[in-house]
Amino acid sequence: MSLAVAVVDAETPGNVGSIARAMKNFAVEELLLVDPPELDPEGEAYAFAGQAREDVLPEATELSFDDLATSYHTIGFTAIPNEDDRSHVRYPVMQAADLSDRLASVEADTALVFGRERVGLTNDELARIDEVCTIPASESYPVLNLAQAATIALYECREYTLGRDQLPEDPHARADERAIEGLHEEFAGVLEAVGHPEEKRAKTARLWRRVLGRADPTGREVRTLRGIFRRIRERTRD
Repeated sequence: MSLAVAVVDAETPGNVGSIARAMKNFAVEELLLVDPPELDPEGEAYAFAGQAREDVLPEATELSFDDLATSYHTIGFTAIPNEDDRSHVRYPVMQAADLSDRLASVEADTALVFGRERVGLTNDELARIDEVCTIPASESYPVLNLAQAATIALYECREYTLGRDQLPEDPHARADERAIEGLHEEFAGVLEAVGHPEEKRAKTARLWRRVLGRADPTGREVRTLRGIFRRIRERTRD
């Protein structure tokens, strides 16, 4: 399955260039343009495209909406989805955070479809879209800039487009459970070393375990705390 980005009737060349740049950031190469503005190589589209002006933007394919709808599995983006199933035009919807998982299960060539700067995709266009996606934003102003919306969507696709092996490790990943259990043991040793009342140690240890359970400490945090606790025990022995 290949992934493309389709932009329908964009008004601003700069937005097309910015979308191309975001595509380059997240390893998506195929740009589809329906009724695009003129993309002058000396104009703002190429100026905003960064390194994507070398391949993604000049290799963009212009096509009709009919060709887009019939050639690709389409995921259209809308700012304000219907909240229930009384209308089937904008319902049901998925959120952008679900895109990577969804793409992994689609076998057909897929296009993420973005509409006009002011009105997005029309209801007639959405009626021909296979799936609808939204990016949650403030109810008082849920409409995102076209290029911003595309960038957020592509970011949410990163696990699919880049592959998990290319993503940096999560710096906040919870420490190994054996290391955390070792920290609990160090804490119990501290309670004993400082002379905490024996009858209160079990309750205090349980309190500590609950606090640590909510905290999801990283490996580095656990190692640091264990080192501190060891030094406390050593100092109390001196």
